[in-house]
Amino acid sequence: MPRAHRHFVPHAVWHITHRCHGKRFLLKFAQDRRRWLRWLFEAKKRYGLRVLNYIVTSNHVHLVVWDRGDGGISASMQLVAGRTAQAYNRRKGRRGAFWEDRYHATAVDTDAHLARCLVYLDLNMVRAGAVAHPSQWREGGYREIQAPPQRYGIVDLEALKALLGFDRMDRLQRSHKRWVEDRLAVGPVQREECWSEGLAVGRQSFVEHVRTRSGKQGCYHVISQHGDTYVLRECRPPYGDDCSAKMGPLSPENGVILANFCSKTMQYLGPTRMMFGKKTPA
Repeated sequence: MPRAHRHFVPHAVWHITHRCHGKRFLLKFAQDRRRWLRWLFEAKKRYGLRVLNYIVTSNHVHLVVWDRGDGGISASMQLVAGRTAQAYNRRKGRRGAFWEDRYHATAVDTDAHLARCLVYLDLNMVRAGAVAHPSQWREGGYREIQAPPQRYGIVDLEALKALLGFDRMDRLQRSHKRWVEDRLAVGPVQREECWSEGLAVGRQSFVEHVRTRSGKQGCYHVISQHGDTYVLRECRPPYGDDCSAKMGPLSPENGVILANFCSKTMQYLGPTRMMFGKKTPA
């Protein structure tokens, strides 16, 4: 099956999802999850990767990054994924693929949608039933945002503060904690497909911009509206053609963004000006 074309949107915020091959639980051991984080820290040093949040689960990882426009994301993903897989296979005497061949990337609008995306990551292992609160999962960015380490920090707190419009770190931390608590108070945490399978999530103008940059080749882009939230996705084209479900490296050379999005019902996201029933900070 031919690889899909892609488009690179410079300086965007991206939510990246990378799954273990065959959805296997190859990251079930804490040492492997922490090794992935050590190499993520190394990628931050080598390539200036601006990490906004992350979580490493037992069979996939989530990462929110702010692109610098210099190809650092693709280099970072290659380093982190490659070194993690090499170490695991060496220790286990294993051969074969560790990761799905491509990671998926969703462009995220830098307004209330970014806050919602952060919370979606924070609650991943709550959603899986592994913990009752994100503070209980060691390999997640929630703990680092709430209690920044003196050394070896991964999250770019200054970048996160600027994107979310806060002037002080303590205000960001209080709001971040409140967002999580408000979402937990709503009830069972459900999976929201848009963050891991959409091409872009945000305001209409933002999604239209990504759609315009996506060109006309390959699958057909579809914009779904859910309240004031818009989601760019791709359905299968007619005549039995297919397209890849994963994205290759985010780099200017890659052409047009394409990702396969199955025809699943998008969950209601609510107005972009509201955060789980409460107004987000101005």
